[in-house]
Amino acid sequence: MPGPDHGPDTGTDTGHDLVRRHTVYSCVMGSRAFGLATEGSDTDRRGVYVAPTALFWGFTKPPTHVDGPAEEQFSWELERFCELALRANPNLLECLHSPLVEHLDDTGRELLALRGAFLSRHVDATFRGYAAQQLQKLEGDIRNHGAPRWKHAMHLLRLLISCRDVLRSGELRIDVGEHRERLLSVRRGEVPWDEVTAWMTRLHEASDAAARHSPLPAEPDRARVEDFLIRVRRASAASAPVPQRAERD
Repeated sequence: MPGPDHGPDTGTDTGHDLVRRHTVYSCVMGSRAFGLATEGSDTDRRGVYVAPTALFWGFTKPPTHVDGPAEEQFSWELERFCELALRANPNLLECLHSPLVEHLDDTGRELLALRGAFLSRHVDATFRGYAAQQLQKLEGDIRNHGAPRWKHAMHLLRLLISCRDVLRSGELRIDVGEHRERLLSVRRGEVPWDEVTAWMTRLHEASDAAARHSPLPAEPDRARVEDFLIRVRRASAASAPVPQRAERD
């Protein structure tokens, strides 16, 4: 499973302050949200913050994402988050559907109410595209080390299960607890690799069938999401102090 949308290092005090003071939504992700946690599982936190509109008025823009301030914490600025989610980025879509919400204000509630607007048939390509990338890495592990990274194989299967189910139902559920024991057996390396790949093949075939009749729309509702973003920016601008102009000589 690919990591968050990393870019230039934004782990500065300014970025951390934005996360501390302007987070509108935060949740727990990773194995705990997927129903696959074990005793040694980390607690991965993801969030969305709204940079005050006034910070966009100068030459130096606020960061689009921030690592930290806590360990295993990563947050996106609202606009970047919406942009990636509209592209059906699995990390962002799953973040919106975490069953483990830790913080939510009025803006965050409206963001969650928009979850359906981000979903489209593009999930078929993005979810399975990420799965294909992960499979290539696993096959490389087998060639180089004689065995795959079984934890990554488990999460590849989990992603394919989510893809199949969202194409079938039109709703994204990230908790795969009903498959927990079988998936954890994969993680422990107890399932032969050929059985793992056979399971992958069956999931792909099921997704092919589901995609032909999926209730998901062909495209996300970009206009609805953009209207939300503009309203958030306007509300922030209205509450901001008027910036002082530098005096001319």
